[in-house]
Amino acid sequence: MRIAKDLVAASATPLVLGILAEGESYGYAILKQINDLSGGRLEWTEGLLYPLLHRLERLGHVESSWQSPPEGRRRKYYRITEQGRAELAEQRRQWDTVVDALRGVWNSTPTMTPLWETGH
Repeated sequence: MRIAKDLVAASATPLVLGILAEGESYGYAILKQINDLSGGRLEWTEGLLYPLLHRLERLGHVESSWQSPPEGRRRKYYRITEQGRAELAEQRRQWDTVVDALRGVWNSTPTMTPLWETGH
């Protein structure tokens, strides 16, 4: 299944802020966690993640620092700020509303089978 580009873009900020709310992380680890959380259905690229992280940093939602872990090479780590936590809470309220509305529509509509699965 391929996730529409618009849906990926709309969910990007709350996903990254949610991951960083659990603790600081670096780019590759964030990409891996998104892939794992989605069961491999969301395959983000660096070209999607890093511009988003830079935008979130400009907005004051995340901070970054370079660190050199003892076992590896130097990496840029990102952490959520208090402002970022407030934004995450707002994003969650908005997404809860959208998800509730979708569930309402889908629960009142008979399950639809795509035409290609019915042979038409």
